Amino acid sequence: MSEIRLYVSTTESKAEQILDLLSEVFGEEDFAIGTTEVDEKRDIWEASVYMMAEDEARVRSRVETALKSPFPDAQLLREVIPDVDWVVKSLEGLKPVRAGRFLVHGSHDRDKVRPGDIAIEIDAGQAFGTGHHGTTAGCLEVIDTVVRSRQVRNALDLGTGSGVLAIAVRKLKNIPVLATDIDPVATRVAAENVRRNGIASGIVTRTAPGFHSTAFSEHGPFDLIIANILARPLIRMAPQLAAHLAPGGSVILSGILAAQRWKVIAAYSGARLRHVRTIWRNGWVTIHLDRP
Repeated sequence: MSEIRLYVSTTESKAEQILDLLSEVFGEEDFAIGTTEVDEKRDIWEASVYMMAEDEARVRSRVETALKSPFPDAQLLREVIPDVDWVVKSLEGLKPVRAGRFLVHGSHDRDKVRPGDIAIEIDAGQAFGTGHHGTTAGCLEVIDTVVRSRQVRNALDLGTGSGVLAIAVRKLKNIPVLATDIDPVATRVAAENVRRNGIASGIVTRTAPGFHSTAFSEHGPFDLIIANILARPLIRMAPQLAAHLAPGGSVILSGILAAQRWKVIAAYSGARLRHVRTIWRNGWVTIHLDRP
């Protein structure tokens, strides 16, 4: 069954407003929502929601209702996305991604690495995180800033996926990194990627379904905790995550839609962490907090 994209072509500022609006309408439902730049010079952007064909009628109705008052002139367009094996297809089209000093690339783009790049090789596979998603790229950018400007002696990559963020930390600084995921497939893929990137030691990969795992007490507390997950679990785990942060430590959170950022910041403020800054990438935000 084909996937459908309903979208509005508009300006960048209006696309962000529509993204926030649709995020409120669909909340945590399983519909992907995002913005895409089409033409930088002419300021043309698209705000989109993706669904399977069987869901199109009800999703269209909800989107049209939501847009009617604040955006009466918005035209809701439609695209049918053909059935494709995207894991295979993505390797043909994935271009290297730069974030901070990092270059994340597939094995087919090793020749794109330039002197001075901190190269991380990640191919599309079973685990999330090739660097192309706004959340992963945002985390890489903040990791680069934090590790350069603060004292970091050990780190935790919570929900490691492909392992790209753990690899990034280890390549920046020779410190121990714990990389955990609730999915054993992700843990295995992360370990393979660690080896692929020539890291012989320093990163421990563990399958850990929750903070009750002994992995955290064995390796923590941590000066840097990175969690690229989703807003709802991040909010829920705020007290536990903060409990494993060392005094003066930093937290980098992502997997958060722009409309959800204040709820996440409020949860971590309640856990006595201080908001340092938020960066935006394609409708997603990455939040840096610390313990004063």
